[in-house]
Amino acid sequence: MSKPGTEPSRRTLIHGGVVLPCDGVTASQEAMVIENGRILALGSVADMKSVAGRDAELVDTQGATVLPGLVDTHPHAMHFSAIALPLVDLSDARNHADIVARIAQRAQMTPKGEWIMCTPVGEAHYFIRRSYRNLEESRMPDRHVLDRASSEHPIMIQAWAPRIPNAVAFNSLGLQRAGISHYTPDRVCNVWIEKDEHGVPTGVLTGSVTNYYTDDPYWLQVRSHLGGPPSDALWEAAGRVGMAGMNALGATTIYEGHVMEAAHVEGYRKLHRDGAMTCRVKTSLEAASQAFNPHYLPSDAELLATLRLALSSTDLDDPLLRHDGVTIARSGPCFPGFMNWHEPFRSPYGELITGYLFLPKRAEEMVVDFCFEQGLRFNSVIGAPKEHDDLLHSIGRHPAAAVRERGWIVQHAIITCESHARRYAELGMKITTSKGFHWGKGDMYGERLGKHVWRDLVPLRRLLDHGLQVGCGTDWGPRNIFEQIQLAVTCEFAGSGHRNLDAGQAITREEALLMWTRDAARVLDWQGVGTLAPGNHADIIFTDRNPLACHIDELPATTVLRTLLGGRTVFEK
Repeated sequence: MSKPGTEPSRRTLIHGGVVLPCDGVTASQEAMVIENGRILALGSVADMKSVAGRDAELVDTQGATVLPGLVDTHPHAMHFSAIALPLVDLSDARNHADIVARIAQRAQMTPKGEWIMCTPVGEAHYFIRRSYRNLEESRMPDRHVLDRASSEHPIMIQAWAPRIPNAVAFNSLGLQRAGISHYTPDRVCNVWIEKDEHGVPTGVLTGSVTNYYTDDPYWLQVRSHLGGPPSDALWEAAGRVGMAGMNALGATTIYEGHVMEAAHVEGYRKLHRDGAMTCRVKTSLEAASQAFNPHYLPSDAELLATLRLALSSTDLDDPLLRHDGVTIARSGPCFPGFMNWHEPFRSPYGELITGYLFLPKRAEEMVVDFCFEQGLRFNSVIGAPKEHDDLLHSIGRHPAAAVRERGWIVQHAIITCESHARRYAELGMKITTSKGFHWGKGDMYGERLGKHVWRDLVPLRRLLDHGLQVGCGTDWGPRNIFEQIQLAVTCEFAGSGHRNLDAGQAITREEALLMWTRDAARVLDWQGVGTLAPGNHADIIFTDRNPLACHIDELPATTVLRTLLGGRTVFEK
């Protein structure tokens, strides 16, 4: 098969394993033929040999299963790569000595006095299955440990959203740069400064100390000493690395539809101009991006300028990079207490709260009105019933029949009751969500809001039964797409292992796979991807097992052996 950077033109017969078209109709096939980056035919080996002809290249998958390239509708591929790229990777660190060695190696190539930032220890982004608690020492390294890595560089081990409370660690110089000393109280706002028996900070801080999705005034002040958001120069590299990571997971089409700023989109444009795209990417511009600047509140003029930029950027035809729509997020996750709720619920620290809004409702109405009048695709990131109510009121000021034709998107739809699902279906809305929210936050929702919300928590069965088109995404994890498919069936929570098998929850494995193939492509309105059919792009993956036939417990162990984009290899195990 062709290698990256070449345009495959030779007719190729792929055989030797089960071929899953993933169109919801066609049975599994024995072989397929591709040419010039497109699928020519699928069928029996004998028939496909006839189609391929004598001169065709033969690819024997040696028992591997053949599927369409997967479609991830919410990966944050660029963003998560941009966050991690500059950092020392401690995700799989075993102990404090391992941490010191990794940081010391970075210190050798870092000018003295510059910050050395490190990833958290454990499995991003929920850190339930593995965290710093699983180090051999069962705790974060303190300043004395980190000083062994370097006393000439400020060092910090970060905490990543969404989990709050969380923990970070500084070395001695890092504490000094952050303005933390024995004068600092043991608690400032919702940040706790651990101290030794002499009242001196150990370097470990806990509480609302995440890299984003925190509104803690003290921590935001500390963060101002730690450097700004990723530079614009980083986005191109982050896009390249992010797409490569998606290829390894089996994804060939992704939707970057949340927190996308103009500089992020430009990063993908540069990659496209350089012929470096290894995924098909569709973007939607954020109306008011606050992830990297929590203090940003746009004026009406600034918001209108962003809407006009999104409209002028629209491109629905490019085979690799498309721009389609604008996204608004008025609230945030429940872990930090942001989720906007009708009734009081427990904050991370036990107080009764009702959540937090980033943007006023008039901003939502302004975005809805602009999209309706100008034909721009509307996206809204929604977590809770009050947000659903507000959005449906904003949309309800326009004729339902006209809205129904537009294919607007609700992202996340984390807690969605029957009436909201029904109304979205009536409006022709589409859904992107992740069973990872259910897995990583299920126990927390039960503790803070009450177990009664579990019936409405990412209710995939309910959404499908109302006729909604649903595409899934990896977002905060698990990053393994085949584990995401498993979770859609088992409805298991991380940590407790509780299985939330309410009537509105579990779907079949076949339905779950379609949410990463055919249905995800339909949500994105991207024809030619998500299914193996004549005329479609030859976006194909080979896996070491049949994800529809293996035991459900074995699904997460599914290995992607090879990923093709338009017939060219972009990943090979």
